[in-house]
Amino acid sequence: MNLLTRLAAAVATVALGALALVGCDEQKIKELEEGLSTEADVRAKFGEPERVWPEQDGSRTFEYNRQPAGARNYMITIDADGKMSALRQVLAPHNFAKIVPGMEENEVRRMLGKPAKMMTYQLKQETEWDWNYIDPPTREMQFTVTFGSDGRVLRTLNRERLPDEAR
Repeated sequence: MNLLTRLAAAVATVALGALALVGCDEQKIKELEEGLSTEADVRAKFGEPERVWPEQDGSRTFEYNRQPAGARNYMITIDADGKMSALRQVLAPHNFAKIVPGMEENEVRRMLGKPAKMMTYQLKQETEWDWNYIDPPTREMQFTVTFGSDGRVLRTLNRERLPDEAR
C-alpha cells in the first residue's frame, strides 16, 4: 500500500469515526429527558465528563467534548436535585458571537468546551484555540479565538475549513 493510499484510508477512517460519533450522540440525547433523567443516566450514556463546572445555584455543568475528531461539544447541566436540567451543543454561531475581546481563557473554555487545537506563537506572544463545527447542513467550519500574552481574547475568526485540512 503506497503512502497516498494509506493517507486516504486514514482520512476516511477519521471521517467515518466522526460520523459514528454524531450518530451515537444523537441516540444518547434521545434517551435523555430534561427534568427526568438523573446524573447517573447522563454518566451512563456519555461517560465521565471532560470537566465539571460548578454553578452558583448549586447545579453543575458537565463538559463533554468531541474535538478534534468531532464537530460538537456538549454542556449538560445537572441541577442541585441531581436531575438533568439542560443539554446544549455549544459550538454554534450564536455562542461564538458572545466571545468578545477582553474575555479570559477560562471564560471562553467555559462557554465552548475544550478546543480541537491550541497553538502558541512565541514571537507574536499569542495563542490560538480552534474548534471544528458544522454549519448546517454539511459545511465544515472552524472558529478560532486568539489570546494575547495576558490570556485575554484579542480577536476571533470564523472560516470554512478547506477540504484537505486534517483534523
